[in-house]
Amino acid sequence: MGTVNSKAGNRKKRLIALLAAAVMALAAPVHASASDFKLGYNTNASNNDYIFTTKSPRGNIGKSMSIPFRIRSTDEDMKNVKISLAETGDFQFIEEKGEGDYLIDYYPFEIMETTFTPKSVGNIDKGSVKSVSLSARVRRDAAQGYYSIPILIEWDGGSDIDYVNIWVSTSSSTSADEEEDKKEGTYFVIGENQSTPRGVYPEVCNFGVNFRNRRETTAQDVTVSMQLSEDDAKFPFEINDGNYDRTFERVGFGETVTAPYSMAIRKDSYTGYYPIKFTITFRLSSEGDLHTEEGTFYVHVVSKDKEDDLRDFDANDRTRARLIVDSYYTIPEEIYAGSEFELVLNMKNASTSVPASNILFNLESEKVSDSAVFTTEAGTSSMVINALSPGQSTELRARFTAKAGVDQRSYGITVKEKYDSPEFKNAEESITVDIPVKQYARLSTSNIDVMPDNMTVGSESNVMFGINNTGKVILYNVTVTFEGDSIKPTDAYVGNIKPGETGNVDTMLTGIAPTMDDGTIKVRIDYEDENGVAAEPVEKELTLMVTEDMPMEWDAAMDVDAEAMGMEEPPSFWGRYKLYLIGAAVMVLAAAAGTVIHIRRKRKAAKEEEIDDEIS
Repeated sequence: MGTVNSKAGNRKKRLIALLAAAVMALAAPVHASASDFKLGYNTNASNNDYIFTTKSPRGNIGKSMSIPFRIRSTDEDMKNVKISLAETGDFQFIEEKGEGDYLIDYYPFEIMETTFTPKSVGNIDKGSVKSVSLSARVRRDAAQGYYSIPILIEWDGGSDIDYVNIWVSTSSSTSADEEEDKKEGTYFVIGENQSTPRGVYPEVCNFGVNFRNRRETTAQDVTVSMQLSEDDAKFPFEINDGNYDRTFERVGFGETVTAPYSMAIRKDSYTGYYPIKFTITFRLSSEGDLHTEEGTFYVHVVSKDKEDDLRDFDANDRTRARLIVDSYYTIPEEIYAGSEFELVLNMKNASTSVPASNILFNLESEKVSDSAVFTTEAGTSSMVINALSPGQSTELRARFTAKAGVDQRSYGITVKEKYDSPEFKNAEESITVDIPVKQYARLSTSNIDVMPDNMTVGSESNVMFGINNTGKVILYNVTVTFEGDSIKPTDAYVGNIKPGETGNVDTMLTGIAPTMDDGTIKVRIDYEDENGVAAEPVEKELTLMVTEDMPMEWDAAMDVDAEAMGMEEPPSFWGRYKLYLIGAAVMVLAAAAGTVIHIRRKRKAAKEEEIDDEIS
């Protein structure tokens, strides 16, 4: 770009005659178009080195206008950047009018003391973009048309002049122009004088967005709303808050307010620039109508790279193949913790028209405390199938070992699928199947106490011991049965015993027959699982001797012995004194009866006296 004004003067003089002829031919005021007044300079804004715009700024004759544009630093970091309207004579030329030469000036802006004052915009890093703007008042005598305005950019170690094409219209602008002004957002400039925020996953991106009121009217009740999206490709941030509105009571002319944001970057975002749309609502008076404007602000996110043009499979595209688990079973049917089993999956392409190819199945176990519940010898279980036509099925087999220490419940094995469809590559799906894992019931008993351990027929013996649940499942409806030829069959109900707890047995056994063997009594412990199915009983033993009750008849024995030996047996104590003892007993009983009769009569007399006293 040319930047030396001394050379411009020489070039202008050489073109005076040509411009004068053009003016006379048109016989009309000269319009300041880009081709008329650049006098041989390159005025094509598309050839700019640093400045770019998406639309030509629009202004009205006799009013202030804003010239927004963006500065892109391409080759180096730009430190201490300043911008200003460039002082130039490109809009001036000499026209002959008989009496002499006249200096004609078609520069569209009023030149005041601050018109060419530089504006500081800070630093712009290499590869970054910063939105900026300049303001000027359009001359009242300016002609309607396009103007190519030179912008001076200065920074430490360099400078350049680029151009911005503007449109200036008369006060009688059409309604279409006014409608276009509304669409462009005529009050607020977004992101002025700030670099594009940059965020890196998984860090939080903290940034602010500048909003400047470029009109001469104060905006009141200003609300800035960030437009959110659930689409990762359109909005790179996590939506953690219910409201991202920022409000400002008043924003005066030329005032800039900043809306702060702290946003977590989405895991599934891609590296690149994202347009963040904002809606601005405000009033021009405390009771005025609500105005609405929209604008866009860009952020840059560094995350995972985008896929190639073929792109990854879109989960919302319904033309893809559908790979499902049609059925599955295990061998053996019941799986106990610590045991090995085989999982058989029947995989089916449920699509009626779309085939699948290059299919990779990867089976992953659910984890408990960061440890896989189901493991394989190889550490992973992956299988590849070349293709599955629509409606076709295939069988997958994999051997697993269930972890010994897990609780009794169902655990998941996730079947992760990755395959190609005709229109998409690397389609991914996940399906989880539940595998019930059981635990063996385990119990132990304490020492069995039998008191006494020797008894006679008809007597009872107390049996006590504890049943300890040493497993990881509840023992339901625990019942203990005692059986033996010498005792009466007895059941003792203990109830449910939780893992780690003890159920106590305390029962009485009754002897019904003398023991004819070694005195072994069988003890059977029965219980049920959570489904009410009886488990294999646990058998124990105890020893209890039962003898016949045989009273000693000493008199008869002695008589038999005496007769056998031919000896006369001396009379016993009872034989000698039984008459005396019987008489004494009769006398004692008679005396006791008399005493009782006397006491009763005495009590009756006393009671009758009390009744008489109460009546009187």
